[in-house]
Order: sequence, then C-alpha cells, then structure tokens
Amino acid sequence: MSDNAIEVRHVVKRYDDYLAVNDFSLDVPRGAVYGLLGPNGAGKTTTIRMVLDVIEPDEGTIAVLGQPVRGTSVLDRVGYLPEERGLYKKMQVRRVLRFLAELKGVDTRTADARIDQWLERFELRTAERDWGLAKVDELSRGMQQKVQFIATLLHDPDLVILDEPFSGLDPINAQALKDAVLDLRQRGKTVIFSTHMMDNAERICDSVCIIARGRKVLDGRVTDVKAEHGIHNVALALDGDGRGVVLPVLEDRSLVARFDDQNQYFEIELAPGANPQELLQRVVRGGAALSRFELIQPSLHQIFLDRVGAQGVEPGMSGHG
Repeated sequence: MSDNAIEVRHVVKRYDDYLAVNDFSLDVPRGAVYGLLGPNGAGKTTTIRMVLDVIEPDEGTIAVLGQPVRGTSVLDRVGYLPEERGLYKKMQVRRVLRFLAELKGVDTRTADARIDQWLERFELRTAERDWGLAKVDELSRGMQQKVQFIATLLHDPDLVILDEPFSGLDPINAQALKDAVLDLRQRGKTVIFSTHMMDNAERICDSVCIIARGRKVLDGRVTDVKAEHGIHNVALALDGDGRGVVLPVLEDRSLVARFDDQNQYFEIELAPGANPQELLQRVVRGGAALSRFELIQPSLHQIFLDRVGAQGVEPGMSGHG
C-alpha cells in the first residue's frame, strides 16, 4: 500500500488556449494535514476537481488512497467540501444531512447518531435550540458552512478535501473548524485543503505545496520549507509611536530586502549580507522604543512573496518593497 493518500503525476489541464495546470506532480502523505496554497486562479480548484474525477486531465495520472480515481469506488472514501457551497435551502437541516449521508451509503440510524454528535460539537444543538430542526435558509452563513462541513464528514471518510474552508468564517467558527481538522489528523485521517490564506495554513498544516500559474513552486513539510529559507527575518515591534523613525530605515535596500507591516509588528527580510545589529542600532539611534526585536524564521506569507512575487497576488497578500 502506498504511503501517500494522493499521488498526482505530470498532470496537465487546458481550457482552450488557457493552461490551467502545467506538468503538476504532488504527493500527499497519509495522515497529514496538507495545504495547497496559492492565489485564486493558480490552479488549486482545477487540481482538486481532477483528483475527484469531476474533470479529466489532458495528460498525466492520479491515484487516491492507492487506487486510480477512474473505474474504482475509491471516491466513496473521500469527503469533499467545495468552494461553492450548496445546500437545499428549504429543507430542514437534519433531513438534508441525513439525505447526503445516505447518498454515501450510511444507514439512517448511524447517520442520525453522527448528526447529533456533530450538531452538538458545533453548538448547533443546545439546551436553548436545536438548529437541526430549522430550515437551512434560517441559518446564518457561518452556521450553513458548519452544516456543509458536517455533511462532508458524516460517512467517516479516510481522505477529506476542503476547498477554501475558512472563507467568510468569523474567528470563533474558524477555530471550531481548525480544531475539527486537527482531530481528524489525530484519528489518522488525511486532510488536504486549498487556501490563499497563508496564516491559516501555517497554523495547522504539516506539509504544504505552493502553486502559482498552474505550476508547483515548492512543496514539503512546513518546518523544512521554513528551514530551507534560513533565518534572515526580524520581527520588530514598537513600544509607542515610532513609525516615523522606523519606516525610513526599512526603505534602505542595502539593509532591508522587503518588509511586511503586520500592524502589531513588522516582519522584515534582511538584505543579503546585512547585519541585524546594524538595523537595531539605526532604529534605536533614531529614538524609537522597541518592545520586540527577534530573529525569526520567515512566515509562509513571506516565503510565498519570495518565491512567487507580489505580481498577480490578491489584495491583502502583498507586502512592501
């Protein structure tokens, strides 16, 4: 049996003259939380749809849980949360969940027990109200996303694929989903999710693949990816108002290659050969008071900018410099 939950080999997908996925290969280890990262239009959703046999690659091969996706029943062991959410809005929540579970071969009694467990976990069933008795369109957007997430898991899949699962969720609901994903890993399940939100990926992923313009830019364990990029970054936080002093220093390209204003602190990538002590001295000489000055590994956000560049990246993902 393969050690990988997903194996993609030299896959190509074209739409007329547009090359959506270009000679793409990928190994997703079993039992891992794996992030497929990149901006919208990078080829993430197209790749997922090929893995799920929704669309067929023009070239290359794909295996899921050790079996080819075409001509086998292996996809019965897969749970999929699409980016485009879809629930029957006029149906009662419990009925739509039961219906979707039965489509995956779960008997009614087992489905109802699992539905109760998940509704309680996500606080959709409390002493005050059982939202499972409400119609889908009576739920908030966040509640509906949790219901769709529940539907993805009711047949207890071995592989869970989540396409932009945190999109539009408030911090409380996003945390509930993150906790559920980590519990799935504890149970030996494999979770792959696509996102353009690097911070979420860094918090929960074991391994990542960054894809841009249909090509793989890098992949590997998060710890290895960050280690390969070395410790050339500084986290700098101010104690009080010293931005007027700091910003001119950060614009010095002999000292700083780029920086990202995180509001609470600056993540700074030093220029090649630059000495962090010189940066510290110049900031202090300017009169700024610091609450933090620390050498750190680069974030996935900074690694993405370094390897892909800011061109074509969505608003909110670009840095300075």
